[in-house]
Parts: sequence; structure tokens; C-alpha cells
Amino acid sequence: MTGSWAWDLLIGVAVALLVTWIALIGMLAVVRPRGGLLREALRLLPDVLRLVRRLAADPDLPRGVRVRLGLLLAYLAFPIDLVPDFIPVLGYADDAIVVTAVLRSVVRRAGLPAVRRHWPGTDDGFATLARLTGLDRPPAAP
Repeated sequence: MTGSWAWDLLIGVAVALLVTWIALIGMLAVVRPRGGLLREALRLLPDVLRLVRRLAADPDLPRGVRVRLGLLLAYLAFPIDLVPDFIPVLGYADDAIVVTAVLRSVVRRAGLPAVRRHWPGTDDGFATLARLTGLDRPPAAP
């Protein structure tokens, strides 16, 4: 393309990262909670963070679940967001969306009793968490 393999490699990597970032924003837009659930998710964030930390430290849970939770904690601790704050709706909500998506995955694998056992908040907060993660719906038949 440019005649220099180094510049071609750099341009290729930059384009791949841009395409990946755009795909991530699209995925976050699809996964985000609808209606007032996003606002509720943001309000629950402190309790959810304690829940994630407790679940990640539970040696009774499968290793894959703990690894996902550890990666989630690392993502939340990283000071730079994947979606900049100037992007409407998703900019400020990306942490809540990522937490919700990971918790849905963890709940499917770890089960409701483990999540309930580690929940630090109120029963109303747990009911909201159940709506966000789909715990309040019966599992789909295979």
C-alpha cells in the first residue's frame, strides 16, 4: 500500500483496532438495559462492585467465573474507558453495561444461590439485579 511494510503494518493495526472499537460500541448498544433499568443499574453500582469482589474471591466457584470477575474488576479499575464520556448515553453508562453483561454470564454459570449468598445490599436491590441480569425469567429450554 505505502511501499513500506512497517507503515502498512501500522495502518493495518490501526484499522483493525478502529473496527474492533466500533463493533464494541455496537455490542454495548444492543446489550444495554432498556428504559429505567440503566438508571437503576447505575444506582446499584456500589453494591454490585462489592458483589463482584466477593464472588471473585469465592474459591467454591468455577475458575472461569472467577477469571471473568477478575477481568471485570481490572476493567473497572482501569482509568481510561473503552467508550469516551462524550458519546451520548453509552459514554457514561459503559461501566454499568459491561458489569451487567458479565454478571449475566456469571449468573448463568455460578447460579442464583451463589449470587444471593454474596449480595451485600437490600432485597429490593437484589430484585433489581435479578431484572438486570435476567434472573427473574425462567431459563430457556434447550
